[in-house]
Amino acid sequence: MKRINLGDTRHLPWWRQPIVLLFLMAAGMPVAFSTWLALLNNFVIEVAAFDGADIGLLHTVREIPGFLAVGVIFLIIFIREQILGLLSLALLGAATAVTAWFPTLGGIMMITLLSSIGFHYYETVNQSLQLQWLDKKHAPKVLGWLTAMGSAATLVVYVALIMTWETFGLSFNKVFLLSGGATLIIAVVALLAYPQFESATPQVKRMVLKKRYWLYYALQFMAGARRQIFVVFAGFMMVEKFGFDVHELTSLYLINLVANMLFGPLIGGVVSRFGEQRTLLFEYFGLVVVFLAYGGIYYFGWGVMLAMVLYVVDHLLFSMALALKTYFQKIADPEDIAPTAAVAFTINHIAAVFLPVLLGIMWLHSPEAVFAAAAAMAMVSFLLALLIPRHPYKGNETRLQSVVPIPAE
Repeated sequence: MKRINLGDTRHLPWWRQPIVLLFLMAAGMPVAFSTWLALLNNFVIEVAAFDGADIGLLHTVREIPGFLAVGVIFLIIFIREQILGLLSLALLGAATAVTAWFPTLGGIMMITLLSSIGFHYYETVNQSLQLQWLDKKHAPKVLGWLTAMGSAATLVVYVALIMTWETFGLSFNKVFLLSGGATLIIAVVALLAYPQFESATPQVKRMVLKKRYWLYYALQFMAGARRQIFVVFAGFMMVEKFGFDVHELTSLYLINLVANMLFGPLIGGVVSRFGEQRTLLFEYFGLVVVFLAYGGIYYFGWGVMLAMVLYVVDHLLFSMALALKTYFQKIADPEDIAPTAAVAFTINHIAAVFLPVLLGIMWLHSPEAVFAAAAAMAMVSFLLALLIPRHPYKGNETRLQSVVPIPAE
């Protein structure tokens, strides 16, 4: 496969540009992953007779590859990042395609582990490639458009499922094969049709932990903790408290996707205009309010309409997290992007190992306490974000630099 420097890509046709490959990957991943996510609960209950303990175990297994994302650092010693990312995308597609062939607890756990390796390793490499291939000036806006592309692909998947599942009497096997096969084809086409793009700066192929990145690490950890609370409990609340059916919850997902498609590019512009600190402060303060309002729904008995509005606002606020990517892009040594993306992905998933179980026990006694804990975590993130400089760069990673200089290593 031909290799070409990023600076020499201008003569390539538009469809072979690096940014087009990023958009192709952003569209290809949700085809498999969103289908798997949409069908998972029905599949494991109707076909494999899962109970609560089984689904909890499955999600624990699913998060293991995210916690072990540092393995990417070892793999890029032998495999180029672009190739590793597309191979991971292909693995996600292939594992999704054959999911229905393994209708037992052991089989589903095995195939979920494989698809999760594909998903988490793809996401780790994809974040690294985005920050390497996009210049700092245009990165926020392009990242916003990439978010919108992923939402658009997910929207297509959900609409297709709603319109065809009962109409054509589709089976789990057919849908998994079609969606996973489509992602696999996209990955193979991308492998064959695009040259290998050479970044201007070779990446360090070892674990990188630097003191001056400590604020980025802390924000990543808190983001992972908050994400677990939302992923595990926000949708569960809609079903448990308000009795949402599958089509009602799916409709709420569709509203979220449309909102992300419309506001994703705008959020990129907000980051460009107001900077990372102000964007993240707005996100974290908004999440404090949202999580406290979630708790109020249980404590004060507020209604379903408020819950639906909060759910959508929650999603929009989380999409502002792209500012965390561009913050790191501005402070990082260019050669640190790949290994730090892997380390950050692992840090982001630390909470996934223990938090859902602990908060699940708390939920049995006091759901509002779970959301109060989430609000407290968002407030910690808000306080940490106050330390982000208005104009971050290498040597000016935090506002503490002027008080206590932090060594570069």
